[in-house]
Amino acid sequence: MTKRVGILTSGGDCPGLNATIRGAAKALYNQFGANVEIIGIRNGYAGLIEGDWQEMKQSDFSGILTTGGTILGTQRTPFKLMKVIGEDKVDKVARMKDNYKKLKLDCLLCLGGNGTHKTANLLAQEGLNIIGLPKTIDNDIWGTDVTFGFHSAMNIATDVIDRIHTTASSHRRVMVIELMGNKAGWLTLYSGIAGGADIILIPELPYDIENVAAAIEKRNKNGRTFSILAVAEGAMDRQEAKMKKKERLAYRQEHGIKTATNRIAAQIEQMTGVETRVCVPGHMQRGGSPSAYDRVLATRFGTYAAKLVAEDRYGVAVAMVNNQVVDNPLAEIAGKSKLVPADCPMLEVARSMGVSLG
Repeated sequence: MTKRVGILTSGGDCPGLNATIRGAAKALYNQFGANVEIIGIRNGYAGLIEGDWQEMKQSDFSGILTTGGTILGTQRTPFKLMKVIGEDKVDKVARMKDNYKKLKLDCLLCLGGNGTHKTANLLAQEGLNIIGLPKTIDNDIWGTDVTFGFHSAMNIATDVIDRIHTTASSHRRVMVIELMGNKAGWLTLYSGIAGGADIILIPELPYDIENVAAAIEKRNKNGRTFSILAVAEGAMDRQEAKMKKKERLAYRQEHGIKTATNRIAAQIEQMTGVETRVCVPGHMQRGGSPSAYDRVLATRFGTYAAKLVAEDRYGVAVAMVNNQVVDNPLAEIAGKSKLVPADCPMLEVARSMGVSLG
């Protein structure tokens, strides 16, 4: 009996998506031979809603191990809107279930981050056979030690910090580097340490700008003529941390604060008198070829998903725990985020070297 396996990639792209798709596909072909058909759903859940798909061939998965992005395309379809029927009168959940059945799928592999996993769990609760695979450069998916895409983004962010060092030193400037991470600071923390940042600011630890300025002035007194700040895009000061999200957005709009990094740079220059610049690598952190580590991790995750298909085990998400690939029930991880805890060993590493955390 032929297995029909659907695959989609949803949410933001990152290095390693194609490597995961390839790992799953090659393992499925190896296990089932001619008795497997793989259906590629284009542009994430939007493709499942709209019926945008293609029947894949073995050759479609050749040569994509080192390619960034996703051959299936991706799109953000917010979970909070999944059960909302808009002006188009489309019941998105019902449409996804109908198309799953029209395609005669035996299961669906959903590659994505937190939002993707919430929708995956919703579909599993609706009776579909779902397997989640954890993708995000933020490394914030609950239940897994690491996500594919994180290591590659960390390499890129670290390279940015490395390159900023020479220009900061030459011009005796303070450089504020804005790194991705709206809620979780894993990427900023790890790349900040790897790149030798002097100050690291993450969303989980609200900063005091007085402490930041003091750390820069201390470096100046010790003969250090420049300072590097690695700042997560979601960093906030202690006053903002007491506000709810809507209040914080209103506060920033009222005070003309476009980004945390621009405000921090302006405050530092005013308080210390040191010329300060902002660097925003932005979506470069998502782009390009996956690192060797991510290629291996993605392949391990993909082949494990194929094993789950062979065992008819669904309603789970693949994970890495203590260097072992395992799986977690989707219902237990969906809707939860893995943030940097107060007792994170890497925070202690930073503090022990005199890195300011604001």
